[in-house]
Amino acid sequence: MSFPSQIKAVGIHKTGDFDVIEELSLPFPGNAPGNVLVKVHYGGVNFIDTYYRKGLYKIDKFPYVLGTEGAGTIAALPSDPSITNTEEFNKRGFKVGGKVAIYGGGTFTEYTSIPWAKVFPVPDSVPLRTAAGILTQGLTALTFINEAYNVQKGDYVLVHTIAGGLGLQFAQLLKERGAIVIGTTSTAEKAEFAKSYGADHVILYKNENVVERVLEITKGEGVHAVFDGVGKDTFEDNFKLLRRKGTLVSVGNASGAVPPVAPLKLVEKNLKLLRPTMGNYIYTPEEGRLYSSELFRLSAEGKLKVQVHKEYPLSSAGVQQAQKDLTGGQSIGKLLIKVADGE
Repeated sequence: MSFPSQIKAVGIHKTGDFDVIEELSLPFPGNAPGNVLVKVHYGGVNFIDTYYRKGLYKIDKFPYVLGTEGAGTIAALPSDPSITNTEEFNKRGFKVGGKVAIYGGGTFTEYTSIPWAKVFPVPDSVPLRTAAGILTQGLTALTFINEAYNVQKGDYVLVHTIAGGLGLQFAQLLKERGAIVIGTTSTAEKAEFAKSYGADHVILYKNENVVERVLEITKGEGVHAVFDGVGKDTFEDNFKLLRRKGTLVSVGNASGAVPPVAPLKLVEKNLKLLRPTMGNYIYTPEEGRLYSSELFRLSAEGKLKVQVHKEYPLSSAGVQQAQKDLTGGQSIGKLLIKVADGE
């Protein structure tokens, strides 16, 4: 197989506002002995991209290619026999041309080299567009409802911004688990959409008092768990709407990082507070394989859908607009960067 000497990518040379996003021409990536070389078809747009772009998360080297998830086809396999001869590697059934989803830095590019443990086989029945759309947010929701708070049938669970890409994954998986799903969102249109994905109650936070409505729905008890990707703007109210022995899972920082919190704040109701990352729940190759297999099984069976709001081209203007739409609340569901045509 022949490869180009230069590839197109979108990234940054410095941190800052949307205008630091630019098109890059990079040398074709060499494939490290333990990596899988992937021809990228789609990249997923996530809030973490904006955290790197703004400098909230540390970048070790510039230029930095944006994007932390994607899907495509295998262009080359690892060459290290100490990896390729292991049972765990061979359980993935990798082959050149095979469909895969990828979790790692630098996916807004035509080709990328990713450590094999962060490359996940995609069943033939799941389109690459779908795989790119559910990987990070689907794995986040799936791991969090198992490990951050093990959701049980009948639990009341609140998900902030439930009509977003991550929120819709939470809604479906929580409903599948048998929970009573409460969400917050900004418009009636988004509320109806979230209900079609499994939400039982959706609160319009611009028009309603979220704490009062949650307590009304739960007959004054509060919810068993909150999954909050908003951060600073919703953090304090979460303590008011959790029940005794409830769990607050801080998922992200869309409105900014949460303020420092004293452990004594948890005493009044014996609350639990976590700030996990999905990456630490799929840290080992076995964890990654088991959770990704479950994710794509649910997708193949039609139990986990993805709502793709819009696709954007692999260009500086395309990625800038995608980030603006994401942070401006202009979307319902997932945003994708389209890198290549076809499966």
